[in-house]
Amino acid sequence: MAEDMSVRYRNAVLYDEKGHKHIGDVLLHENGNWSKSIGDEDVQQDLDGSNRLITRSLQNWHTHLAMQLNARDFSDGFPLHRWLNEAIFPTEAKLNPEYVRVGAQAAAAEMIRTGCSFAADMYFYPAITGQVLSEAGLRGLVGGPVSDAALPSHPDAASALDELDSILKNQKPDDMIQYAIATHSVYLCNEDTLRKASELAEKRAARLHIHVSETRKEIADCHDKTGLYPIEYLDSLDFFKPGTVCAHASWVKKNEIRMLAEHDVTAVHCPSSNMKIACGGTLSYPAYMEAGVDVRIGTDGAASSGSGLDMLAEARLAALVQRHDHWDATLLPATDVFQIASKGSKDWAVWNLNDIRMRPLGRSGNRHIANLVFNGAECLDMWVNGVGVRMNGQTTSIDEMQAWNELDRAVESYYEGVE
Repeated sequence: MAEDMSVRYRNAVLYDEKGHKHIGDVLLHENGNWSKSIGDEDVQQDLDGSNRLITRSLQNWHTHLAMQLNARDFSDGFPLHRWLNEAIFPTEAKLNPEYVRVGAQAAAAEMIRTGCSFAADMYFYPAITGQVLSEAGLRGLVGGPVSDAALPSHPDAASALDELDSILKNQKPDDMIQYAIATHSVYLCNEDTLRKASELAEKRAARLHIHVSETRKEIADCHDKTGLYPIEYLDSLDFFKPGTVCAHASWVKKNEIRMLAEHDVTAVHCPSSNMKIACGGTLSYPAYMEAGVDVRIGTDGAASSGSGLDMLAEARLAALVQRHDHWDATLLPATDVFQIASKGSKDWAVWNLNDIRMRPLGRSGNRHIANLVFNGAECLDMWVNGVGVRMNGQTTSIDEMQAWNELDRAVESYYEGVE
């Protein structure tokens, strides 16, 4: 009989993907499922689950991982377009694969430390980021950027699409790292580029990823140029394909939200980024739910995020901003927002119930998820595809200290002449 590659946690608290609580001995299986343990199974590890909370891992649906290089720099306080033109574009002009490797490695370390096993990324040199995530034992939807402006990685949109075509044709559906076509936005991609990207997505059965309707300026400029708002414009080009990832989607009309629903699009709520760079609006969760749109949560890149890559902090802010904006304290209770933040996860995060932020447990013992979302907690273990990438508070798949040191050294040269 083949050895069971499951892991047993004894005397643990587990919340499944539906938010149901289970207490006792549990098995976490290599395929991502779980079951109750009767105690006599052969397992790869038999662990004390006392004072451990097991949940599905978090999923970050819009980010720019290598922008850890730009995190918390001098541009704090800049509005979006000044931030891009004075801080981001000048540094990215010298970007190379090594900078991307260093930034993505630091990001992967932060993901693991904060209980996140998946990122939908959009950044240059996607094969480098994909390799970093793979070596860290993580999952990813890695989008290669496409833009009509010259990119650090490509002189034009055509060459970026050619590279993505060569990557996508070798992709297998069960690969832990999937690749996507990341058209930057309607203001950096012309009509022809948007059409060709959409055609490539259909040809390779790949996902599209795009920033859309993030600021008032973006939607006003698009309307002045085309007579349509961004989602209307993209719909007129037959751009959307099932599974397209639309980041932000804040400044939208109800008819545009219905368009996203009709095309089975995933809209990503990025509240901390929208607030930090004062975009003036955030995605309206009730309107999206009414239309039946798939909504996820993302941190955006660490450079513009108010939460770093901490998805628990982002989930907390997502709940709070919806309640604030709609004057409705019933919106997104902790259990609901945690399900959104972990939706689709096949992996497990194990949290420290002895963290002071997880107390009190309450007389009924049902405060676990509320404490986790609204207070945060230390991630002790994380299991991805049956492998422990973090165990007992130590990341096993990345040397964290090396990652931090390499990041510090890289920033010294990356910001030369800029900061």
